Amino acid sequence: MKTIVITGSTRGIGRGLADSFLARGCAVAVSGRATESVERVVSDLAGSHDAGRVWGQACDVTDMEQVQALWDGAKAHYGTIDVWINNAGVPNPRIPFSDYSSEQIDAVVGTNLLGTIYGARVAVRGMLEQGGGSLYNMEGLGSDGRTIKGTMIYATTKSAVRYLTRALVEETRGTPVRVGALSPGMVVTDFLTAGQEGGSEEWERTKRVLNILADRVETVTPWLAERVLADDKHGAHIAWLTRGKVMWRFLTASLRKRDLFA
Repeated sequence: MKTIVITGSTRGIGRGLADSFLARGCAVAVSGRATESVERVVSDLAGSHDAGRVWGQACDVTDMEQVQALWDGAKAHYGTIDVWINNAGVPNPRIPFSDYSSEQIDAVVGTNLLGTIYGARVAVRGMLEQGGGSLYNMEGLGSDGRTIKGTMIYATTKSAVRYLTRALVEETRGTPVRVGALSPGMVVTDFLTAGQEGGSEEWERTKRVLNILADRVETVTPWLAERVLADDKHGAHIAWLTRGKVMWRFLTASLRKRDLFA
């Protein structure tokens, strides 16, 4: 039985991953900023899986001491940590860049980039001490270098996360620690739709593209979980929405009527 720690797992992709790993016999440590949401999700997951395999602890990933406490708590509870997934992330407000406050910038950069750096540092150090383990960083819009209006701060952090992952692969080469990246593609969550105005022309155009390329959490996370559990490669890039899949979906869009927002 593998033990999985997932930051930002009280909602969206993180929660979907927690459910998917539990369904495959793993033990999971759930984490989020608020104790109440962590307790609620642990209770919900324990109702549909073996309660002995799900545990949770609140953690603000922008605070390294709390990230270390999450590692220590999960290790004390389960004995070892086989996989650590840096998933916690927040979107940027969809406003002009010049209107951003320092607090808004700090929130996105702190969670998405510093939180991933802190999580990686804690996980790599802990895995070296315990003799091995696997670390995965969650990619997102910006990881592939594309620029899309209205996503600058978020995408900048995800671009940096890709560099961080590649650097970590080299840094840990020859050690018992494996490092890789997870790329879920476009997944319909409140994270994706945050700040969108229902009924606006721009949002309607966006939805048409999403109905071609995006998927639901329950479609993507089981696939990711299976690939993580089967992965034995250092530097793996586990991607759901590949270029080939994108091309095929556009080519067959007229034959596949989908409404992910119904």
